[in-house]
Amino acid sequence: MIATTGAGALLIIACMALVTLLVRFGGVFIMGLIPLNRRVEGFINGMAGSVLVAVLVPIGLQADSGGRLALLATAGMMFWLRRPMPAIALGIAVAALYRAL
Repeated sequence: MIATTGAGALLIIACMALVTLLVRFGGVFIMGLIPLNRRVEGFINGMAGSVLVAVLVPIGLQADSGGRLALLATAGMMFWLRRPMPAIALGIAVAALYRAL
């Protein structure tokens, strides 16, 4: 087992960075072998939203009022703009404002 103090923490971070880098490069390599057509592009576009929902729903179920309000604002912005980044930014801002007040 690796100690989480001193150099052990840096070793853990370096290992995690290496694994992340290998997974990303591996994904680019594998997707380079797959011809892109409408079906594959639709799958890729659908995955982005699915991952976002898979991350946000458990958080929303365990969140306080500020978290739920932020989730509601994020969902509303997603339905309005259909773009995740402005919706996420709004959700962060709503949570910060709610908790600041």
